[in-house]
Amino acid sequence: MTPPVAPWPRKTLAELGARVTSGSRGWASHYADHGSLFVRITNLNRDDIHLDLTKSRFVDVDPDNAEAVRTRLVAGDLLVSITADIGIIGHVDESVPTPAYINQHIARVRLDPRAADSRFVAYYLSSWEPQRRFVGATDTGAKAGMNLSAVAALTTVVPSLPEQTRIADALSDADGCIAALERLIAKKQAVRQGLMQQLLTGRMRLPGFTEPWAEVTLGELGTFLKGRGVRRDDVRPSGVPCIRYGELYTEFTNYTAVTRSFVSRDVAATALPILPGDLLFAGSGETRDEIGMCVAYVGEQEAVAGGDILVLRGTDFNPVYLATLANSSALAQQKARAGQGDAVVHISARALAAVTAEIPGRGEQDAVAAVLIDADRELSLLHRRLGKAREQKTGMMQELLTGRTRLPVQGEDDE
Repeated sequence: MTPPVAPWPRKTLAELGARVTSGSRGWASHYADHGSLFVRITNLNRDDIHLDLTKSRFVDVDPDNAEAVRTRLVAGDLLVSITADIGIIGHVDESVPTPAYINQHIARVRLDPRAADSRFVAYYLSSWEPQRRFVGATDTGAKAGMNLSAVAALTTVVPSLPEQTRIADALSDADGCIAALERLIAKKQAVRQGLMQQLLTGRMRLPGFTEPWAEVTLGELGTFLKGRGVRRDDVRPSGVPCIRYGELYTEFTNYTAVTRSFVSRDVAATALPILPGDLLFAGSGETRDEIGMCVAYVGEQEAVAGGDILVLRGTDFNPVYLATLANSSALAQQKARAGQGDAVVHISARALAAVTAEIPGRGEQDAVAAVLIDADRELSLLHRRLGKAREQKTGMMQELLTGRTRLPVQGEDDE
């Protein structure tokens, strides 16, 4: 019979030899365009222990300054947000440029490497159970904060050091897969964006197409209809597919074959039916820059459009091509100039009908749309892979950081 595995002991960070300090106040005078990295809470992420350096701030400070010496970061340091949104965990790894410092809203925890693998502790403190307590403290309504003694008193489970390292290595590998997918997605998105700009402006033509483009108005391509009906409380989990104007901003990009909302047959009878190939424009919005956001409906099911949607119905254009073109910067500028109002901006069917564009013949439109759809499919597949990778990491954390699944460690007695 296999004997039961003993549960891991639990210790405070202080018991793991933690030296805890926080960043300096009043370093605004040291801000600079270049210099040493200055880590703030915006560089921490509750879902990832790695620092997000896309929004970096820098300081120009003498590295021998006493405060600089006290708050300087080194690889292996743990970071904990201690004001407002408390308990966001960061880990300083070799990729963080040095010298680097922290502001007063972050505590730096330097553990004894003979007692703990700081990566393991960072992963544990960022896991569900500790984070539930942190978020609960943040949501109490009072101004949340932690002093350095409270940081030192934070507890973690403590497997043997070799097991900590095995677990940290496994989770780091999972993070590496996630980061690689994120980089690939960013690269593919940049390529798609550049390709789209080239193809929509005619600076690049697909093979076999040489005919000149024609300048048209949107009104020459079809007829504008106005959506109607469909209040927010009309929406239900199933029924007739429906698109509401707010979803043009939040749920779709350029085109969709499905809807997120549904209404009853009675409500659908009061709304505007939409057909495959219809272009749906947002008739109102919060800013001029986004007014007239366009989505092509390319689904096969019957569907309806709610109020504040203007529908362009025509026959001699590719809907994916034209919707993507309608959201391009050149046409967005025209729509912005035609918008009316301040707090809420509106655009009329007449104004949209007057928007001009240079477009190729239908055959070239179809070819360009096919290229864009292929690129979108590739990105969609990568996003699904990324989602699965994140789910797998979450599952690994739940298993490995609770001891439900134990990793074999070379040199330890398995009996």
